[in-house]
Amino acid sequence: MMPVGQAAKDGTAALLAESTPARKQKSRIDGQTKQPEPVKVPKTEELSRMRRLFGFELADLSSWKRFVCMMNRPTDPASLGVFRFLFGLLMVLDIPQERGLGYLDYKYLDGLEVCRFPLFNALHPLPLDWMYLVYVLMLSGALGIMLGCFYRLSCLLFVVPYWYVFFLDKTTWNNHSYLYGLIGFQFVFVNGNRYWSLDGLWNPRKRNAHVPLWNYTILRAQIFIVYFIAGLKKLDADWVEGYSMGSLSRHWLFDPFKLVLSDEMTNLLVVHGAGLTLDLTAGYLLFFDLTRPLALFFVSYFHCMNSQLFSIGMFSYTMLATSPLFCYPDWPRRLVTKLPRLLRSVLPPVEVPQRSQDCVYATPIRTQKTRTKAKDGSHAEGTDGGTAGSSPGLRQKLGAFFTVLYILEQLFLPYSHFVTQGYNNWTNGLYGYSWDMMVHSRSHQHVKITYRDGLTGEIGYLNPGVFTQTRRWKDHGDMLKQYATCLSGLLHNYNVSEPEIYFDIWVSINDRFQQRLFDSRVDIVKADWSPFRRNTWLMPLLIDLSPWRLKFQEVESTLDNQTEVVFIADFPGLHLENFVSEDLGNTSIQLLKGEVQVEIVKEEKNYTLKEGEGMQLPAGEYHKVFTVSDTASCYMYIYVNTTAVVLEQNLTRLQELKEKVQNGTETEPLPEELMPILHGPDEEMNVTDPLIEAFLRRQRRMEESEKRRNATVADRFLRFAFKKYFLFRRSFLMTAISLRNLVLGRPPLEQLAQEVAYASMKYDEMAVAKSKKTEDAPQEDRSEL
Repeated sequence: MMPVGQAAKDGTAALLAESTPARKQKSRIDGQTKQPEPVKVPKTEELSRMRRLFGFELADLSSWKRFVCMMNRPTDPASLGVFRFLFGLLMVLDIPQERGLGYLDYKYLDGLEVCRFPLFNALHPLPLDWMYLVYVLMLSGALGIMLGCFYRLSCLLFVVPYWYVFFLDKTTWNNHSYLYGLIGFQFVFVNGNRYWSLDGLWNPRKRNAHVPLWNYTILRAQIFIVYFIAGLKKLDADWVEGYSMGSLSRHWLFDPFKLVLSDEMTNLLVVHGAGLTLDLTAGYLLFFDLTRPLALFFVSYFHCMNSQLFSIGMFSYTMLATSPLFCYPDWPRRLVTKLPRLLRSVLPPVEVPQRSQDCVYATPIRTQKTRTKAKDGSHAEGTDGGTAGSSPGLRQKLGAFFTVLYILEQLFLPYSHFVTQGYNNWTNGLYGYSWDMMVHSRSHQHVKITYRDGLTGEIGYLNPGVFTQTRRWKDHGDMLKQYATCLSGLLHNYNVSEPEIYFDIWVSINDRFQQRLFDSRVDIVKADWSPFRRNTWLMPLLIDLSPWRLKFQEVESTLDNQTEVVFIADFPGLHLENFVSEDLGNTSIQLLKGEVQVEIVKEEKNYTLKEGEGMQLPAGEYHKVFTVSDTASCYMYIYVNTTAVVLEQNLTRLQELKEKVQNGTETEPLPEELMPILHGPDEEMNVTDPLIEAFLRRQRRMEESEKRRNATVADRFLRFAFKKYFLFRRSFLMTAISLRNLVLGRPPLEQLAQEVAYASMKYDEMAVAKSKKTEDAPQEDRSEL
């Protein structure tokens, strides 16, 4: 994939601009300036329409040899070198944050009894100190990529630990983490150190040398695929109809659009419509010269918005760094030439790149020197003192083959779910390599884990998420199988023999009914699972009930702010066991479709409900809802949290009382137990009344929220800077402790605990410690004589 070529006259103008300084220098003789002679414009090749639009001729695809020559045409390395620097820098910032170096000890603490979810069950984390060493290697590799120092080795040092950590935990997978690994993998093969690199300073052959065109092609193709396939995935009906990210339009970033659009239209047209359009068209618009400025504006605006909307680490900035790859490869040189000369000594070079053995140069024409330059920065023909042109060798052929193979693989993987059927659930595959970003949103209403002793028949329940550090396993059958297998092994330590594990997980995807995701009657420990076969214990998504979402909106619009509703759908022959909390003093069930029997467990009574009927449910008791119709039943719970309502009323009365006392309208003295409400929430007071304590907590939250809302830009920046500083500080100190442990051995446990506590200190804790140290220090006698 190559950006558009320009007309021949533009290429000629660029060449003349390069030669102007040399001509001016030769015109100065003995300190006098001669009038420059008229410049003779050399003849240039007339570029065809095909080359002007796409950067190559159809003839370049007529044979394998011509295709290899095209893929290895000499191209300016400047843009690639700048992207290498930016990518390395962003990865250096990413590793302590999203990669988890700052909290590595929480995740991989030695002896931690926890279930893990690697891609391959044989893959296990190393001991904690060795995991820190793995991250040090990864960080060193990212730093080496940024500086272009020992480039190939740095790429390997980054890529190998990165993919090891990536495969170690499927619960952290997402599309942008996958993209980082792909770009790092590509850097292993491309010549990213031919411009603005330390390797170039040490090796003259690598300094400012041409790179083959395929180095750019593979990166541009990757970014094009990210945009375009993300757009294709957004052609899903849920996205087009505005259900995927229904609540996103409430963010303040969309307030300007709400000046002319309603909330519903902002969600439909701006969030979903504009997002779909941008993803489908961004790659094409970046490709062509005429549309590139418009594309750069919109994709930059899009990624800047995403950096505020989502917690996605360095992804937005990485995508911003990829956009200039679609521009002329020599754009950094042209930018540097416009800067003051004083700055050029520390900036990348502006000289024309030197020839490289990695490229294929066309045979020069001795009688008339011609040189045409396409927008991809490659040169169709050129001269070098009359030397013979080069022909493609094995290295060039392998580069072209790798480019084709890699692009085909990337086009296949997002649609390879028919092969890896075991990873398919309601959505296809593991989230993270299909570019289906933000297409599906989920909410979980009910999760129950039941175990049964295989010998005694004893039944018990586990807290959802026990022995795990994540809850992402709830949506993926492969992780559920790993979790059940792990629980089966751990329960042996708690005198449970041959445990059977059953999961009852209720999920709503894109605002549909809450329904069970897996068959709650199947023992997942013994259940069959294969990455290449469909899960037989996966329950189908009730897609035919999707039109009910319009009815949901109608029902919700009739409720007041204190009333909540949950919509449930269940399969024939199954039942939902539920418990109504005592806080929910006004709970009812109403049937929307089908037929159900409601059993009140304590009363041992059954009530049959048909479409349109309902009943009150007693608080503080279990009940079961059996689906007895031949088709799926649909019903809704309508409830009011009476405890929360009473609490809110009491807190409101306390707030009104406080305001009356403060403005003098309250003449009666306050009881002693209510006096704390007059003091600030930060003051130290002995409060025993739960209501007063809740009031003070709410006041504290309100004050903190108001303080953040009214904070200046400087205050927000300082808060952000302090947060990042202490994260990087902890990363550095914990890494130093672990490396010391590897070299010298672990110190006594008490000393190690003190070191970890010091590394984990936050700003407030350090201020308190510093203040305490000052108070404990001996005071000097400052009395004057």
